[in-house]
Amino acid sequence: MSKNFLIDFPVLNQIINGKRLVYLDNAATTQKPLSVTKAVQDYYNLYNANPHRGAYYLSVKATEIYENSREAVREFIGAKKPGEVIFTKNATEAFNLLAYSYGMNFINPGDEIVISIAEHHSNLVPWQQVAKAKGAVLKYMYTDEEGIIPEEEIKSKIGNKTKLVSVTQISNVFGTVNPIDKLVERAHEVGAVIIVDGSQSVPHMKVNVAELDVDFLVFSGHKLLAPMGVGVLYGKEELLNAMPPFLFGGDMIEYVWEQEAEFAQLPYKFEGGTQNVGGALGLMEAIKYLDNVGMDNIKVMEKGLVSYALMKMSELPYITIYGSKDVQKKSGVIAFNVQDVHPHDVASILDSEGVAIRAGHHCAHPLMNYLGVNATCRVSFYFYNSVEDVDIFIESLKSVRKWLGYGS
Repeated sequence: MSKNFLIDFPVLNQIINGKRLVYLDNAATTQKPLSVTKAVQDYYNLYNANPHRGAYYLSVKATEIYENSREAVREFIGAKKPGEVIFTKNATEAFNLLAYSYGMNFINPGDEIVISIAEHHSNLVPWQQVAKAKGAVLKYMYTDEEGIIPEEEIKSKIGNKTKLVSVTQISNVFGTVNPIDKLVERAHEVGAVIIVDGSQSVPHMKVNVAELDVDFLVFSGHKLLAPMGVGVLYGKEELLNAMPPFLFGGDMIEYVWEQEAEFAQLPYKFEGGTQNVGGALGLMEAIKYLDNVGMDNIKVMEKGLVSYALMKMSELPYITIYGSKDVQKKSGVIAFNVQDVHPHDVASILDSEGVAIRAGHHCAHPLMNYLGVNATCRVSFYFYNSVEDVDIFIESLKSVRKWLGYGS
């Protein structure tokens, strides 16, 4: 592991169960560099105030920090205007904003909403609720054996009745990259809007919303080095202007009378109440850190790690890997199971060796049912991981069956 990364991420120097921590659950949340945590601490120690609401120094400073953070996000994802960047609590809140503000107002009886079987619950349950409430039809695109949505599914499932498509760019289970260009082209061809879940893509690769021509993009800050409690909804200006507010109250209004209210302009009409300025600042600092490392460099580093891990895991006959083994089709996520061993036991045994992985359904019950399993293990890498981390993980994995009396 790079000495600089060890310095920047003190959590990675911890000793867990007598072993150096090997953190391999980055698809769930990433660790935070000192530059991010220090910036947040400095904000609360020196600049804490409500943005947009005061003429005094602290409030002006808080407003400046908040809006500078918005501009940093705009530039990072290639949005055309700052008003197209809405701060939310996380990706889940962003999806719910879209479900209630767009879905409940623009989806009608008989319309079709199309998602994939590999969606995270946050991009599935809200559309179930919209479909039920509006009398719409929820349709699924099914993945191939590599975990990718095939072109045949795109063409057959997205049709003339489709009004909304919502799909992940990178699966949080398979780690495979979906053909967003084909999905966008097909959605727009039939007059549908398309929402992209960038939770697993924005932290790991360059994502430019203008180049992709997506209508909406959502992601969570905590998956790209930022604090928990801050997320982003990007939307095309004309679509956001047509949508009613989701949360009503302070700071999202222009004027209020006894019986009526006039709502603020973008982006503020979607940001009711006191916002997480410290979180937005942390997100801006995280973006600065990622820019310094370089998104292209991050992609190369992760592909090296996942390629090495796949090679080593494929040498173990009792390991089943789900989805593609082609590193060119994947990000740094690998779902797997160990023969005869429950995923939770695998994770517990690895934890005793200081190795942190995820086990369970990964908020993807329909996908688990589609795969015919109750749960899987998941290992997920980030740029601060190393080949040494992979080696420790593999050696710990080799001992799992022995722990349970299965021999080698």
